[in-house]
Amino acid sequence: MCKHPWAVLLAGGDGTRLQSLTHRISGDSRPKQFCRLIDGKSLLSQTKERLNPIFLRDRTLFAVTRAHEVFYSEDLSDTDQLQIVVQPQNRGTAVAIAASLLRILQMEANALVALFPCDHYYSNEDALLLSIGFALTFAVVHPESIILLGAEAHYPEVEYGWIETGAPIPNSPVFHVNRFWEKPSLRKARSLWRRGCLWNTFVSIGYAGTFLELLRLQRPDVLRSLEDEDLDCAYQALAPADFSREILTPLPDRLLVVRDVGSGWADLGSPTRLISTLVRNRIEPAWLSKMRTV
Repeated sequence: MCKHPWAVLLAGGDGTRLQSLTHRISGDSRPKQFCRLIDGKSLLSQTKERLNPIFLRDRTLFAVTRAHEVFYSEDLSDTDQLQIVVQPQNRGTAVAIAASLLRILQMEANALVALFPCDHYYSNEDALLLSIGFALTFAVVHPESIILLGAEAHYPEVEYGWIETGAPIPNSPVFHVNRFWEKPSLRKARSLWRRGCLWNTFVSIGYAGTFLELLRLQRPDVLRSLEDEDLDCAYQALAPADFSREILTPLPDRLLVVRDVGSGWADLGSPTRLISTLVRNRIEPAWLSKMRTV
């Protein structure tokens, strides 16, 4: 495994799907990644702590949006400013990733990078770290590829993205990728589930140069805009770009996926999924107890 990989925590989203609940919990407009939903800590803080065993503190970047400064400043009060990638506006995951990669390349050429959303839950963090370790190892062996983490699917979820796996790499939990299915119909989700396809966790690992190569192939305007000296104007004119849908989905031949079978991954993207995840894992935060008594 690469001795010192980098982590990028993606915390620039607006959290609109969960906002009806997070507003009740926090009393303000903070996006979910800055909300204390579990164990009295924000999802951003939990993500940061979860990754500490693998990623050094000074090799962790945080992609945020300027409008959220009042919320992220508390979580990142002890973080070097060079590690905080402040975007003028939220322009989607591909733009946040590109800006973070360019920042890393200013500090280290040919860096190995792992991307992590900050709105996920894992019931077994040791299993997650094991899967990340496999992915980092295979990224070194396959520098031309992006390595994804695909969670074992337990039911035919229609709100998740799915990864249709291809041929396995012998003696490993790694597979080639045939294609993505973004929020399939229930009928399709049932078919994907029966065939052992995986939920797309969006956790992605690879060399910075490889990520940027794929970005140039699919959305060269993103990188051109980030070279503009007036970033405020550049972001204002830039069309949003979704990394999974616009960058990865058209290029399955450049992807590998690690089958994550034990981490208990869940996306906390909606009130229903958040509460069902808490109930399934027997977690009862104070705000949920309070809601039950109202």
